[in-house]
Amino acid sequence: QPDAVAGFAAQVLATRPDVSVLVNNVGDYRPLVRFAESTPETWHTMYAVNLQHLFAVTHAFLPVMVAHRRGSIVNIHSVEAMRGYPGDPVYGAMKAAAAAFTTDLAISAGRHGVRVNGIGPDLIQTSQVDYLTGYEQQADLWPSWAPAGRLGWPADVARVALFLACDLSSYVTGHNLAVDGGSLAGGRWFFSPAEGRFVNRPRSL
Repeated sequence: QPDAVAGFAAQVLATRPDVSVLVNNVGDYRPLVRFAESTPETWHTMYAVNLQHLFAVTHAFLPVMVAHRRGSIVNIHSVEAMRGYPGDPVYGAMKAAAAAFTTDLAISAGRHGVRVNGIGPDLIQTSQVDYLTGYEQQADLWPSWAPAGRLGWPADVARVALFLACDLSSYVTGHNLAVDGGSLAGGRWFFSPAEGRFVNRPRSL
């Protein structure tokens, strides 16, 4: 909520008035509701967790970065921001909006010394998305699921966020980088007649 964000920002700035790095890393595909069954309430839930907080937190910290003419904002969204996502078009639209917000803000903020970039993860093992359970017998298929040939881990995303946050990327802004083991470049969603749904990791070839 905006009031909560304002209070959080005030606490942070009271101890760190020169904040120069912001990583927006909140999002969720749940509750997963198919579009035909969705409602304005479920749309608002997707907006609140995947986009509204991005606007609110960035709005709270951007003025400090502009005042100091130094800053890096990293928005972690999803690879679904950069490809078609059949599971939930509303979720996909929120992620696409986050990617567009990243690029658009970078254009206006750059002249004030603030860089803005995004990260679109995929195939990253987390407590929210478990890519291991249920696929124990198909571990040998990772080379077909991801060109990198393996499952991704949070550290893979963290390394890219660190690069974008620091001066090693001082001439990089306005980009959305897929950290996905190559899934965006080399793959897509497939409809599985056997499973009756879209899958991004077919169990058989």
